[in-house]
Amino acid sequence: MSSDAPSSLKPVVFCGPSGVGKGTLIELLQKRFPNEQFGFSVSHTTRKPREGEVDGVHYNFISVDEIKKEIGEGKFIEYAEVHGKYYGTSVAAVESVQSSGKICILDIDVQGVQKVKLSKLEPYYIFIAPPSKEELEKRLRGRGTEAEEAIKTRLGNAAAELEYGQQAGNFDRVFVNADLKQCFEDLAECIKEWYPHLVEVAFDDEQKNCTSKCVIS
Repeated sequence: MSSDAPSSLKPVVFCGPSGVGKGTLIELLQKRFPNEQFGFSVSHTTRKPREGEVDGVHYNFISVDEIKKEIGEGKFIEYAEVHGKYYGTSVAAVESVQSSGKICILDIDVQGVQKVKLSKLEPYYIFIAPPSKEELEKRLRGRGTEAEEAIKTRLGNAAAELEYGQQAGNFDRVFVNADLKQCFEDLAECIKEWYPHLVEVAFDDEQKNCTSKCVIS
């Protein structure tokens, strides 16, 4: 990280319906601005791990009883019950990233955003929208990780999420992920405006370091 970095960096919140591409955009962002300039706030969830997910890396997997106890103890900045499962961001997760001098990324849902707005955290808010509901459904089905009932639930929730996300004043910036490469470049420009101290890599180097999931050719 540049020595010109401010001592206290505002976190950045990413929000958008399931399947819109938030995870891919965040991964690309971390490749464009490498060397751990960003730190990912690892959320807690009560859902079961998917294939390839690692506890403490992708999520902190926790039981319903445990998360309810910690919520009651005030250990969460935000939490929500989504698709029948609990998700939340702990105070400790955000503080851990900030104390290391990194920009903390939070990937949360609309319910989480509403709770963060009531907290002492003052992040930037970014909403990622799909080009259409039809395209969102296509992407969800294309993942091949969800049962039909789960897909219908996510699509049902997406309508309310999109309505909130596109209301004026709820987010600092809204990006429509119609074309991944263009959406990412627009996002990267926004991030550079907010955090001018960041050091980026050339596009070719970024692609060399990127996983197959996020190559945007």
